[in-house]
Amino acid sequence: MKKLNGTVIVTYRCNGHCTMCSRYKEPSRPEEELTLETIRKLPAMYFTNITGGEPFLREDLHEIVRELYKKSDRIVISTNGFFTERIIELCKEFPQLGIRISIEGLEETNNAIRGLDDGFRRGYETLNTLKEMGMKDIGFGMTVQDRNASDLLPLYRLSDELGMEFATASLHNSFYFVETNNIIHDRPMVAQNLERLVNELLHSNSPKKWFRAYFNHGLISYIYGQKRLLPCDMSFDTFFIDPYGDVMPCNGTREKLVMGNLNSQSWDELWNSEQAECIRREVRNCSRNCWMIGSVSPAMHKYIWIPAWWVLKHKFLSFGKPYSMEEIPAVSAHRRGLISKDALDLLSTCERNREGSNNE
Repeated sequence: MKKLNGTVIVTYRCNGHCTMCSRYKEPSRPEEELTLETIRKLPAMYFTNITGGEPFLREDLHEIVRELYKKSDRIVISTNGFFTERIIELCKEFPQLGIRISIEGLEETNNAIRGLDDGFRRGYETLNTLKEMGMKDIGFGMTVQDRNASDLLPLYRLSDELGMEFATASLHNSFYFVETNNIIHDRPMVAQNLERLVNELLHSNSPKKWFRAYFNHGLISYIYGQKRLLPCDMSFDTFFIDPYGDVMPCNGTREKLVMGNLNSQSWDELWNSEQAECIRREVRNCSRNCWMIGSVSPAMHKYIWIPAWWVLKHKFLSFGKPYSMEEIPAVSAHRRGLISKDALDLLSTCERNREGSNNE
């Protein structure tokens, strides 16, 4: 059977109070969260992301990771890095683990966005400790927005100096984030900072970073409300499972879409059900144009010729000309006044200016 790409949301409890995510307002209760029995029913996966909420609030995370390594080739945990001792203890047992710590900018910016007074120091020290331990698969994750865009390049350069991975995202609205009104207000400013990052990544000697440049090019397109650059195959070869055992195509829909529940079903029964097929049809008609690494990374591998051609063009055929975000038509049209900010706002998933909504 083909291996899948899975995201396991082990808890909705969170110690952070992020400005762009209200999940902490609707936490799961420990007694209703995924059990080891349900986790054992998951399929073979080539990659598993463990996330939350804050995963390290699960006291049995060691056992969860142990079970997932029986069925997954690679595991990465997304965390705010606050619980340093728990993270270090887990990584001593599983040195092959990947750890991505969400840091939303330099110290003052990060702490304000994440609602954790000592969040930057704790996250940064956790990463440094992991590096000293010899951990290889570690890095930062940043959600780029108006409040932190000016910190984007300094944070990237810090990660580069430390020899760590650097992942980006932008604001989204969905049931998962318990948000409907996230929006970029100053698109040109945020996009300009992403444009600078794209050029730094392209100027590196790392092919991996060249493809990250393409991802960030896609983020600019997403911020301008444009059609997704790659097909979305969520629910076909990728899935999410939440703390309640519900298997979903992704975390980007307005309302939660459920393919089945693994607490009460076997994986084969759930994955091949009519309900799952119904969800796949909805995914094929989705118009939200999300651009999150969970859906984009599998698509970049599956449709590799699309990002590969973009990289070839910008890295080797541009003859030294820097990347410009104005290759995205909407960027140029907005700069020339051919499309208004209000019109771009309506292309986003923000519902502030909408009457009624659906599960796009």
